[in-house]
Amino acid sequence: MREFDYQRVFDVSGAVALLGADPEARFLGGGTNLVDLMKAGVERPARLVDVRELPLDRIEFTPDHGLRIGATVTNSDLAAHPEVRRHYPALAQAVLAGASGQLRNMATVGGNLLQRTRCGYFTDLAKPCNKRAPGSGCPAIEGEHHNHAILGASEHCVATHPSDMAVALAAFDAVVRYETADGPGELPLAEFYLPVGDTPHLETALPPGALITGVTLPPAPVAANSRYRKVRERASYAFAIGSVAAALDVRGDVVREVRLAFGAVASRPWRAREAERVLTGGPVSAAAFAAAADAELAAAEELPHNGYKVTLMRNLVVAVLTELAEEATR
Repeated sequence: MREFDYQRVFDVSGAVALLGADPEARFLGGGTNLVDLMKAGVERPARLVDVRELPLDRIEFTPDHGLRIGATVTNSDLAAHPEVRRHYPALAQAVLAGASGQLRNMATVGGNLLQRTRCGYFTDLAKPCNKRAPGSGCPAIEGEHHNHAILGASEHCVATHPSDMAVALAAFDAVVRYETADGPGELPLAEFYLPVGDTPHLETALPPGALITGVTLPPAPVAANSRYRKVRERASYAFAIGSVAAALDVRGDVVREVRLAFGAVASRPWRAREAERVLTGGPVSAAAFAAAADAELAAAEELPHNGYKVTLMRNLVVAVLTELAEEATR
């Protein structure tokens, strides 16, 4: 590991100034991803700016009755918060589905959004990787890719984004707030993560030196009837091979509103807007849910060993929406 300086900060402006003065510095939250990457030699910051003591650890209502979640809120506190569990249960479930209890006690909301892929080629310095070393190639395409992307990938990268939390946030139109030397800004989560294209090393639209200060969830009554379902290769702590965040509002046998986002199928949380379009105003039935999933997954580009994800995601959508429909009509 490269030797590095360490500095703890207590105000946002000071944190931003430190990173602006040192382009090789990195913000440190819980460190549950960054420190691992430093040990592997993937990340080599000259300085860590510890932001855990910043006054960004609150969860509170916005004036329009959405929720504002501070960037240093831990994953454990987010999942346990009564208003999150009441108004956005899929978000609480997604956080609980990610990592172990010990890691959730350390991991922060801001850091969760910025965690990087767990693709084995990315973390192995002996292998090429366009995300780590632009232009070196993507060996996953011909190599180990059973848990790689089927949507939105490119010939330059087929890695997936590992976050569970971000999938639920995508379903609920979250907005990421940040601070730079020029002042505050915000990005809808739909624009926060960049498409892979031919620049997979450019992962977010955050301005250089920006510090994430929080996430805002707009009011969404449909989110009260929501669920996050994760499929993984073992029941204990493991990253998803497929996941769905869903919310459903029905009237009689008609879908009034639906939210869907997929995880572990793309380089970013995948908002399933085509499936939402197909479902809205249509019948409440397993056949309709399956047709909507098929419409979204029609764009899937399978590799030789990850085509199972198409069937998995289709079945997952049907199962979760069926459960939500049953709950909505009780």
